[in-house]
Amino acid sequence: MASKMFWLFPLLTVATPLLTGVAQADNHTDSAAITAPEEEHDPSTDIASITADRGIVTRPGRFTIEPSFSHAHSNSTAVAVEGYTVIPALLIGLINISEIQRDIFVGAMSLKYGFTSKLEAAVRVPYLSINEDLRERDVFQGTPVDTLRESSGEGLGDVELSARYQLTDGLGGWPYVIGAMRVKAPTGEGPYDVDQRIIRDNQGNPIGIELENRPTGSGFWSFEPGFSFIYPTDPAVLFGNLSYVWTLEEDQGVENGGTVDPGDIVRFGFGMGFAFNDRTSFSLGYDHSIIRKTTFERNNDLFASNFDRIQIGSLSFGLSQRLTQSTSLSLTVSVGVTENAPNSEITLKLPISL
Repeated sequence: MASKMFWLFPLLTVATPLLTGVAQADNHTDSAAITAPEEEHDPSTDIASITADRGIVTRPGRFTIEPSFSHAHSNSTAVAVEGYTVIPALLIGLINISEIQRDIFVGAMSLKYGFTSKLEAAVRVPYLSINEDLRERDVFQGTPVDTLRESSGEGLGDVELSARYQLTDGLGGWPYVIGAMRVKAPTGEGPYDVDQRIIRDNQGNPIGIELENRPTGSGFWSFEPGFSFIYPTDPAVLFGNLSYVWTLEEDQGVENGGTVDPGDIVRFGFGMGFAFNDRTSFSLGYDHSIIRKTTFERNNDLFASNFDRIQIGSLSFGLSQRLTQSTSLSLTVSVGVTENAPNSEITLKLPISL
């Protein structure tokens, strides 16, 4: 369950520059660099900030509205074998091959406000539309006919609240270091909130459970402390992040295994970027998540075997264009490099500073 749900959280999206209030080049002085480095136009920090939450914090008193849209596509194939081998090259039994295609569309609105020169708070409200097609043959039945089943889900996702604090100013050859805390509330419809249907074979024996609709949220509270860094090294800039997602366990009823504890997540990422000019920048980065398996108070299936952890990795290419002094447009393309990651994801964001 963890592999299906946690990657819905837009962990792997690329944001637009958060650094606003660009200073004029002819007003740049050494004293300004010491007293207010965050108010200058530093292309290196602009490059780093086109990836999610890796820019320096918003200027004090500045309010930013950031609409965004993303589309993620996944395609996977599962093989189930029911039989036994006579010799290593001969299988007696039935083989079931199913193919799953999943498209997730996410429209979100983020609001950010800079309280001080080092502290920023934000809220993000997503709306999801999920379409999933499953092509398979009757389970463990000898038939040459494929069947196609469709399922979908639409609604509010998990609302996020976050705060970021800039620990260093990037002076004296040191990088910018920003600490962050993110909280996700279970406002979306979780997997235990939607109706479930028991799958049975022709003899009426239960062989699995499927959901009537696709959930739009995780169904659990989660807390994610972490930090990120930005290190300018002309003409490029290096950036990275490290965080830990702790998910609260909840009682989901005896029929669902009692108390369910979703696996915690370790996230990290790194990359580099370049500025083509004072308006256009490009970045290349990698993000990885290690998800521990979900545990249940009552293990209803003693024969189930699951991996202890799931690896999700994505390679991202980002491009940002400054349209005006207060508006930027960014586009990113992420490609999954592990089996459980989305095959591809495209994200478009338009932050507007007021």
